[in-house]
Amino acid sequence: MASRYVVEHLHHLGIVAEVCREIGVADWLDQQEPGNRQQVSVGTATVALVLNGLGFSNRRLYLVPQFFADKPVEHLLGPGIMAEDLNDDCLGRTLDWLYAHDVTRLFAGLALRARRAFGIEVGRLHADTTSFAVHGHYALELPEGLETPEALTAAAQSGTAGAAAGDEDAEDAGAPTVIEVTYGYSRDHRADLKQWMLALVTSGEGVPQFLQPLDGNASDKRTLLEAVQALTQQLKASGETPGVYVADSGLYGAEHMTRLNATGVHWVSRVPETSTAAQTIVQERLATLDGWHSSHDGTRHWWSREEPDLVQGPERWIVVRTQEGEERARATVQRQAERDQQTWEKRLWHLGNQTFACAPDAEAALARACQRLPPWFVVVSAAVAQVGYAARGRPRKDAAPRPQGWQIQATLTRDPVALEREALRRAAFLVATNLLDTDAWPDEAVIALYREQTVVERGFAFLKDPLFLASSVFVKRPERIMALAFVMTLCLLVYKLAEVRLRHRLAQTGQTVPDQKGKPTARPTLRWLFQVFEGIDLHHTLHPGGTRATEVLRLTKVHRLVLRLLGPAYENGYLTFQETAE
Repeated sequence: MASRYVVEHLHHLGIVAEVCREIGVADWLDQQEPGNRQQVSVGTATVALVLNGLGFSNRRLYLVPQFFADKPVEHLLGPGIMAEDLNDDCLGRTLDWLYAHDVTRLFAGLALRARRAFGIEVGRLHADTTSFAVHGHYALELPEGLETPEALTAAAQSGTAGAAAGDEDAEDAGAPTVIEVTYGYSRDHRADLKQWMLALVTSGEGVPQFLQPLDGNASDKRTLLEAVQALTQQLKASGETPGVYVADSGLYGAEHMTRLNATGVHWVSRVPETSTAAQTIVQERLATLDGWHSSHDGTRHWWSREEPDLVQGPERWIVVRTQEGEERARATVQRQAERDQQTWEKRLWHLGNQTFACAPDAEAALARACQRLPPWFVVVSAAVAQVGYAARGRPRKDAAPRPQGWQIQATLTRDPVALEREALRRAAFLVATNLLDTDAWPDEAVIALYREQTVVERGFAFLKDPLFLASSVFVKRPERIMALAFVMTLCLLVYKLAEVRLRHRLAQTGQTVPDQKGKPTARPTLRWLFQVFEGIDLHHTLHPGGTRATEVLRLTKVHRLVLRLLGPAYENGYLTFQETAE
């Protein structure tokens, strides 16, 4: 009897599955409800969702079995699991289970296991929020005409929308609060779509440590503080000491800083540009170069002083300018000046065609028209008399022409000094912190810490990348959106853990891998390495005696190096196969 052959596509999924095993995703989730009798356990189904999310597929739940049809399911998820077992009913029940067991609490447990398994430090923590637009209706039980984009956006700005519903849910201690998918301020500039939001806190290397799904109109002024306080409690409960929290201006406020200072939380935050004190100190420092410091390469400049008399307690304020930021601001101001000049020249042209009874009236009209003129424009004007004769027809020989009206002649020019001043003002920003020890935390270290805030922004970009998971949310209930937010963030956790370990071990061993251009790099992205692993297949030979021999196809030196650096378990997932009985 001839041998039969079966090929299964392993690709990079062996790495993803092994990270899930190392932190114990399936085992830990199953431990939360030992009596659950779902055919495929919730833990295993969650790992399947992660594999699907990091498998470059972005499939709806009912198409997940199609994704696993040509994959080594038993090798990835365990013996006895088949692709058809991972149907939409199984995965839908898993999402419901995740929601019912509080996704924030579940993720806190997995993040703790990840920190211990991979040695992730929490000395630097970055907090931020983002929004995810949805195309579904997600109607609320509200009177007709009440739920409009305008009404709910206005409520979001005041921070009052959804408060009543949240209070009612809070009374029911037996169930988590359900988010409201509604209109709000869209980070994706899609104000026409409803949305939900996500609060995320990551380590300094971008590894997520905290998640909280939020209403679509949630306010950063409330949610960021709650995220910082909640993660602080989680870390203290596990015997860990939180480091320094970093956030944008949504966190900053006298009341918020008072609470954080009272609990001994260290923080670095940008001061809102709407703050009168921030505007004053920035303008004062830009008026002179005295007291400014510069980095060694001259690309960064700052000025700082301690503010001891603030209501919330003493803080250090640092005014920062960067060469890169100034160049961006100059380009932005120039573009804006070009647009504004066309608008204002048209306004002045229309004004110049109007006739006034006297010169003071013409000058007053010009003053009114220029009340909102940007400061980088200069108007040179004159009131010109329109000379004529009072009577109609041919004038008498001895008649002298007299002024019959007054018009404005105005010329608009740009002031390069004012444009540069505006660019510097926009490029400068104010960072505040309660780290007052300048020996332990020099100004430059605080600035560098704040600039690391991009790690959480890159995490959001990952979550929204259509090549991974969340270009669309294919579920109809807010409860399942919350569970899907957990899966999305778990995908980011798995991805960053593998990337951080690989980069660390490349640096420790002094080795490199080729990047997209074939040049050596010690800091590859895992996304690129996932693409490198495309084409890794398992070739099964089924012998007549009932045994099966498996061979791994197309493994190269780069693949073997990556697996060796990740650890023995990852090598075994790709390299150790032997004959088994069918």
